[in-house]
Amino acid sequence: MTTPLTQLPAWKALEAHAAATKSTTIRDLFANDATRGERLNAEAAGLFLDYAKHRVTDETLALFAQLAEESSLRAKIDAMFRGDKINITENRAVLHTALRAPKSPTILVDGVNVVPEVHAVLDKMAAFADEIRSGKWLGHTGKPIKNIVNIGIGGSDLGPVMAYEALRHYAQRDLTFRFVSNVDGSDFVEAVHDLDQEETLFIVASKTFTTLETMTNAHSARVWSLAKLKEHAAVARHFVAVSTNATEVAKFGIDTANMFGFWDWVGGRYSMDSAIGLSTMVALGTDHFRALLSGFHAMDEHFRTAPFLKNLPMLMGMLALWNTNFQGAETVAILPYDNYLKRFPAYLQQLTMESNGKHVTLDGHVVDYNTCAIYWGEPGTNGQHSFYQLIHQGTRLIPCDFIGFYKSLNPLGKHHDLLMSNVFAQAEALAFGKSAEQLRDEGMAEWLIPHRTFVGNRPSSTILAEKMTPALLGSLVALYEHNVFVQGAIWQIDSFDQWGVELGKVLANRIIPELESEEEPALNHDSSTNALIRKYRAHRRA
Repeated sequence: MTTPLTQLPAWKALEAHAAATKSTTIRDLFANDATRGERLNAEAAGLFLDYAKHRVTDETLALFAQLAEESSLRAKIDAMFRGDKINITENRAVLHTALRAPKSPTILVDGVNVVPEVHAVLDKMAAFADEIRSGKWLGHTGKPIKNIVNIGIGGSDLGPVMAYEALRHYAQRDLTFRFVSNVDGSDFVEAVHDLDQEETLFIVASKTFTTLETMTNAHSARVWSLAKLKEHAAVARHFVAVSTNATEVAKFGIDTANMFGFWDWVGGRYSMDSAIGLSTMVALGTDHFRALLSGFHAMDEHFRTAPFLKNLPMLMGMLALWNTNFQGAETVAILPYDNYLKRFPAYLQQLTMESNGKHVTLDGHVVDYNTCAIYWGEPGTNGQHSFYQLIHQGTRLIPCDFIGFYKSLNPLGKHHDLLMSNVFAQAEALAFGKSAEQLRDEGMAEWLIPHRTFVGNRPSSTILAEKMTPALLGSLVALYEHNVFVQGAIWQIDSFDQWGVELGKVLANRIIPELESEEEPALNHDSSTNALIRKYRAHRRA
């Protein structure tokens, strides 16, 4: 039986260490170590991580390494890369790393090398993308496709839309890309309102081809398309599928030759570099998509091989755990200072919270410590004029990840220097604040000093890179994927199932006929839900 986390010697030592250093501030740490800023950083796969502005010492880092050893972190990493079935509640391997592996390695799942399968799908995706991008793929009436609409939800939407927005600079600009995920009809209607059915192709992304939200939108897309195209045969020229259910795909009217598969060892939130990324490949082209994969793989190899205290995902994972379990933080703010990354915080919300939002260990025991923090954020500098007030002077400790670039993809006057000055200034202000003594020295009126004091001592990481490229995005996403893995491995939870999303789906399927029934249904919910359903039905009929 696994030793409970809180009984490990390193955990107990971290508890004692956190208590002993409680009154030590970030300001103190810098004052006592002139080299701190040069020492507490690491670099790999095009990313530079500065973590000097966290409440950690060399002893903290040594205890991180000890906790990793006592938690068998290296063995757990090897098990994932090897294809062991570490998703124990679904008895599945966890091999998103195989999606970006080169052709040479052998990665076995149930005795089968999955690498050739991965590359066969990539080659099929490339051929399709080339047809769309070159104008060779013609719609039912003979017109080339100009609009691509991706229909999915969760990982089948958040990854593709984030990647498109992040890499829009590299996209083929005579193609229009839209993304539909919400079952709210307004999402679909607004996505297609200015599109021509004769020039529009839908990518329907659903592994089972039965996902309620996705298939509801897909059926509406078919109705919308056939309103102009008329003939059912047109579906085969205006729809393709990312799925494994050939029967349902064919029933829908899609040619199964245009079905792009993936595997049950790829979780939805880890799938943007699988066939789920078909819209990304169409937008960017094959070369850029393969560069994206190379960035993923570079970070994979770094995570797999680098010593723990030079290992970016390990450091970030341990810092997150330190802040969550020993410093009292409950959230993490993701603050990209690049407008192309505007959907990155939303993407990370699913990656982190669906993975590690768990309350029991792998062996089914209720945890007696907090697991996943709440991830949220917005691009800088917009957030500075919105919620930074709370981060700076509020009552909650909110660690921040700042993400910035040395060079802009769109140099415009002094914009980029102004943007990056805010990255460095905000991190500095959070760490060091401004004391009452400093304000008095500046002649501040005494009554105003409490309002103008910044306590500081608020931790942050800063991630820097040359510029936003496909390879760099791959490295950045893989960094957070493995950061999530480290946290889950230490917390002894299953980061790769998501049973928490199931109950609401089951209850919704029960309620749907109760809302649609012409006859008054017999309701057997709680009194509040019954009353809400009756009120909705009354207003809908009216």
